[in-house]
Amino acid sequence: MCGIVGYVGNKDALPILLESLKKLEYRGYDSSGVAFLDHDAHLFVRKSKGKIRNLEELIRTQPVPFAHAGISHTRWATHGLPSDINAHPHTDSKHHIAIVHNGIIENYQELRDALKKKGDKFVSATDSEVIPHLIASFYKGDLLAAVRQTIAKLKGTFALGVISRNHPGMLIAARVGSPLIIGIGEKENFIASDVPAILDYTRRVIYLKDGQIAILTKDSVELCSFDGKKVKPKIDTVSFNVIAARKEGYPYFMLKEIHEQPAVLDQMLSLRLKNKKLNLEGLGLSEDILKRTRKVMIVACGTAYHAGLVGKYIIENLARLPVEVDTSSEFRYRNPIVDKHTLFLAVSQSGETADTLAAAREAKAKGAKVIAICNVVGSSLAREADGILYTYAGQEIGVASTKAYSAQLMMFYLIALKLAQVRKSITPKASKDLMGQLLRIPSLYREILKDMHNIQKIAEANSHFGCFLFLGRHVNYPSALEGALKLKEISYIPAEGYAAGEMKHGPIALIDEYRAVVCINPKSHVYEKMSSNMQEIRARKGNVIAIATRGDREIKSNADFVIEVPSSGELLSPLLVVLPLQMLAYFIAVKRGCDVDQPRNLAKSVTVE
Repeated sequence: MCGIVGYVGNKDALPILLESLKKLEYRGYDSSGVAFLDHDAHLFVRKSKGKIRNLEELIRTQPVPFAHAGISHTRWATHGLPSDINAHPHTDSKHHIAIVHNGIIENYQELRDALKKKGDKFVSATDSEVIPHLIASFYKGDLLAAVRQTIAKLKGTFALGVISRNHPGMLIAARVGSPLIIGIGEKENFIASDVPAILDYTRRVIYLKDGQIAILTKDSVELCSFDGKKVKPKIDTVSFNVIAARKEGYPYFMLKEIHEQPAVLDQMLSLRLKNKKLNLEGLGLSEDILKRTRKVMIVACGTAYHAGLVGKYIIENLARLPVEVDTSSEFRYRNPIVDKHTLFLAVSQSGETADTLAAAREAKAKGAKVIAICNVVGSSLAREADGILYTYAGQEIGVASTKAYSAQLMMFYLIALKLAQVRKSITPKASKDLMGQLLRIPSLYREILKDMHNIQKIAEANSHFGCFLFLGRHVNYPSALEGALKLKEISYIPAEGYAAGEMKHGPIALIDEYRAVVCINPKSHVYEKMSSNMQEIRARKGNVIAIATRGDREIKSNADFVIEVPSSGELLSPLLVVLPLQMLAYFIAVKRGCDVDQPRNLAKSVTVE
């Protein structure tokens, strides 16, 4: 959520900040802005509601001079409506200090009231505006000291970028809870919320840790703790290719990322299943610890939560261990039962999801072994966990997760297999057979993608429906939840996912000729029961879209439309049915003229509670 980019160097900051900010559009935002310091230490601020192109037009009509230092921001509103005034950067009353802020200041009202009593005037409705006012109130010639004193007053989460007219060659950054990186260049240095923003300029980065401040000039980067102690920076080199962040001819990143899934899973399996031998490098736990595990807890948000629900079915089936799945935002508020015999799996594509991070910290404090399932190397979750299983799905730009979800699903199959092997709940032959079936999945994905035009036709034929219901049973109940989430995320159509057995306990009242119902019914031990549900829907004039196993002739009599997937066996079917669910949502949203990559009100990474 939100994006920060900062620059200090010899080049003109404006084009660098604007182009870098565009690389962070996938995070989700409703306004944007920039603040600059020119060679005469004049501070210029330009900000605008809406897309970055609005900001560019504002700067065209209100140009700024060459600036050697600046900060920029894309805002996702928390406090205060999206507006020009509420957009970042924010300044103090005298317009000497400018800041950009990601996160939430929980005690902002108390701080604001105290500052107003001293005569400070506020112009926005944001929590962030208290920060430059506080810095100004503490400033006595030492900007770093003023920032440190301000931080001591703040409660909540923040990533900060600070510039001052009195220190034109300096940029200060700090973080607690919200991600922030430092980019190391030649006669120039950067701050950013995420690596892709600055890959055109440098691949050398420092991942700023919680409780650290960075002081940047064009020639140096120094780190210290909030109490002023110097910290030796660890510089990493980013390896992934910036080309991956381009559309490569696809109309949307989401469609590109849907098509990347076979390659993602191919790469993942080539690393994890060499010669049909399981390799969970990064797990960080001995087999003795895994044997002593009495319970598995999976905690995640959104799409990752649905992957966790599939993981529950798989781990319980293969490893015969009890599994609990919880939404991260609820986990730490219910006094959960966690101890040293709990294996805690925290799932987050970005590794910066605030609720998941908080849940992992609490579980670790209670003695659990925390394993992160994460896509972003070097993220906060990866650094804090006892073990890290990277999915290596590559950068995912589309806000609605596709390839990261399929990679998370695959990782759960591998974890379940590892637990089953250690606990001897699966025979060596069954283990090898399952690995062979998993290795076939990428080629089956390619088969499904060949049916894209048929899925597009079905999607467009159903795009006029105002409501959708998604039904699944057993291991594909979570698939129904994920299908509904994908559709409402990018098309804004109300959609609900249900366990099909619950249909008669309420949802059946909604079914009529104005609703489309997606029934996930590949061949399984609950196939007949699901078919009965489909007949009940047809009897009430519901429009049925079935996802079924290829060659299933019987299902056609119970459905208006059928999308076929290859046979994979019941346990692996969630890996396959998710692909047509993603494409169905995508093509419906495109038909309705929606912004597929940047749906309204959503952010790629939710870094605040």
